[in-house]
Amino acid sequence: MAHGPGLSLDIAEKRFAGADTPLFAGFRLDIAPGSVVALHGPSGVGKSTLLRLMAGIDRDFSGTIAIDGLAPALAPPAGFVFQDPRLLPWLTARDNIRAADPTLSPAAADAALARVGLAGQAALYPHALSGGMQRRVALARALVTNPLLLLLDEPFISLDPALVDDMHQLLAQLIADTGATVIFASHHATDAARLANRVIVLEGRPARITPT
Repeated sequence: MAHGPGLSLDIAEKRFAGADTPLFAGFRLDIAPGSVVALHGPSGVGKSTLLRLMAGIDRDFSGTIAIDGLAPALAPPAGFVFQDPRLLPWLTARDNIRAADPTLSPAAADAALARVGLAGQAALYPHALSGGMQRRVALARALVTNPLLLLLDEPFISLDPALVDDMHQLLAQLIADTGATVIFASHHATDAARLANRVIVLEGRPARITPT
């Protein structure tokens, strides 16, 4: 089975404009290929920012980030799931998937939706989807972007316990099927315990990794 890429982070400094203290300074982290890593810590510690740096969405920092030796801008783009599903309301579930890859056929988009448990729902618009279903569409969109590197920002937030359990099972199966490298942010220890084979606990400012 193919495995997802390894990542190496050496962030000399990441600072927001006007902040007295940097969010990250002298921050180093290596992530092994095919690992499932949970970023755990309180709100505001920098979990979401770290994911955005890995994805190349935020490039305003000093230091280096490498994905299998390539800068994020040169590596295949990561499949990214934001805290908000960010579905385009004027597009169906199928076309929200195809928006991530316009070369994708309608049948392939439908197959991606079926893979996340949404077979037969391709023609629905976001307003007709529950919160959990919208999260599944966002996950399907990430999978068609890059099934081997998934960056998930609080993917279970605001879901009731039954839906969280369903999403845990879905994600665990997808990881087992693909061998992807998965890095997800969560402030719930249960998410990390159920899915991750490595937990990175962040605290303080500048954020540092707490030994576990």
